[in-house]
Amino acid sequence: MTTIVKCPTCGAPVEWKTENAYRPFCCERCKLIDLGAWAAEQHAIPGNELEDELFSTDLPTRPH
Repeated sequence: MTTIVKCPTCGAPVEWKTENAYRPFCCERCKLIDLGAWAAEQHAIPGNELEDELFSTDLPTRPH
């Protein structure tokens, strides 16, 4: 039995198997679109506001 998932980018059905090099994506294009969204900060993993505040002074400020 093969598991079918939806491509996170376009929603196309994708077989979840080791032969599918782009899983969970349907193709390289969808994989690169998703990577671009992460690079453009359209996707983000939520952080802990308390940790952000505690550790924000650990890094030196950069001149803009």
